[in-house]
Amino acid sequence: MVRHFAASAIRNRRRSVHHSAKKRQDRLQRDDHKFVWHPFTQMEEWVQEPPIIIEHGDGRYLVDIEGNRYYDGVSSIWVNIHGHRTRALDQAIRTQLEKIAHSTLLGLSNVPSIELAKQLTKIAPLGLQKVFYSDNGSTAMEIAMKLAFQYWQQQGRQFRRKKKFLAFDMAYHGDSLGTVSLSGISLFHKTYKPLLFKTFRADPPYCYRCPMQFRYPSCRLACLHPIEATLRDNHQDIAALVIEPMIQSVGGMITSPPGYLKAIRELCTRYDVLLIADEVASGFGRTGKMFACDHEDVTPDLMAISKGLTGGYMPLAATLTTQRIYDGFLGSYDDFKTFFHGHSYTGNPLGCAVALANLKLFRRTKLLKILPKKVCTFELALRTLKSLAHVGQVRQIGLMAGIELIQNKQTKQPYRLEDRIGHRIAMETREHGLIIRPNGNILILMPPLTATHNELKVMVDIVKTAIQSITRFRR
Repeated sequence: MVRHFAASAIRNRRRSVHHSAKKRQDRLQRDDHKFVWHPFTQMEEWVQEPPIIIEHGDGRYLVDIEGNRYYDGVSSIWVNIHGHRTRALDQAIRTQLEKIAHSTLLGLSNVPSIELAKQLTKIAPLGLQKVFYSDNGSTAMEIAMKLAFQYWQQQGRQFRRKKKFLAFDMAYHGDSLGTVSLSGISLFHKTYKPLLFKTFRADPPYCYRCPMQFRYPSCRLACLHPIEATLRDNHQDIAALVIEPMIQSVGGMITSPPGYLKAIRELCTRYDVLLIADEVASGFGRTGKMFACDHEDVTPDLMAISKGLTGGYMPLAATLTTQRIYDGFLGSYDDFKTFFHGHSYTGNPLGCAVALANLKLFRRTKLLKILPKKVCTFELALRTLKSLAHVGQVRQIGLMAGIELIQNKQTKQPYRLEDRIGHRIAMETREHGLIIRPNGNILILMPPLTATHNELKVMVDIVKTAIQSITRFRR
């Protein structure tokens, strides 16, 4: 009798807990629909379905309020490096919080920002010696643009024509108006065209859909010729060329052929145009090197970093530059060469402290040394997708991959954006325990760098299953 009563009490408590959890879930989903406006999301569609609400993380997993576990297949939009709830990073924030959460860099300094700047100059491409902090990738790129522009204006009358930029179609550099002016994704940016400044444009090295109708490697990088022509004819007006080194991320995970980045650096040097490298997405091991520029031993004049800077823990960004650029801003106060730019949270101590812990973790785990084997595993797994009828090309560098979906393999005919084929496949991967976020017809897979060999294989296998499931009856 006592046993029966105890069992009954346990069941009642479980029902009560389940009922309470269901009420909380319903409330959160309802409040999300009522109050939250999500980025890059058509909200009329969003409010038709209950959202997945993440409550905590566990290594490479995201866990929702129902307890469902999902592989974090895009590293929480390309920021997470070592996985969630990494002890060393958690502790770095706790330790710093016991000292101070924030103080300004305007007229003051703080310990973590100094120590981090020193560490960044040690791991950055040779010659990048100065660090200007900000909050995110867009602000880091805005700073790079403004530095390049102001630098030339302060070099003397013969350089003051250098007010424009050369940027690539299908590029993405952020969502502020300056970075949107550099970007080239029509779907995202055409609405704002009346607000933007004009830039010189170049085609990206999109070998799968080469605008010049050539094939690599017999083309011998012919796509560089129009860029050289633009620089030759307009270098007096161009302050900087802006590039996502080695891989053009949001625009379709478009990888550069070998030698392309180095050739761009040489062209910029030849025509006295600054080179701005947007390493926001590609930095901190994503491409298999600490920075994408390291693949071809390129030093840009300015480099923007963010995302993986804090291991995916805190919003922090930095723009690194050379002594030459820095010296161009020196003078007495009444020369007014000061860089009049700053953010409230510039050099935030919490962010800098966890960024330092992130870099220490890179060193302690020898992450860059063990990455090549993981990259090989990832590449071999991705090869299994190439034979699928509706996969046109798989592009990969390091642990960054883009899978281009097409209707017809022979003609390379893409799916219409209205078909939302990438979105439907991403929804299918969730059913198998993997979160990814596509960009139109491009599936993006970018796991944390600490994903195991087996986890990499499983993630790719889930993507393969989802592609087959969704495209099976489509022509």
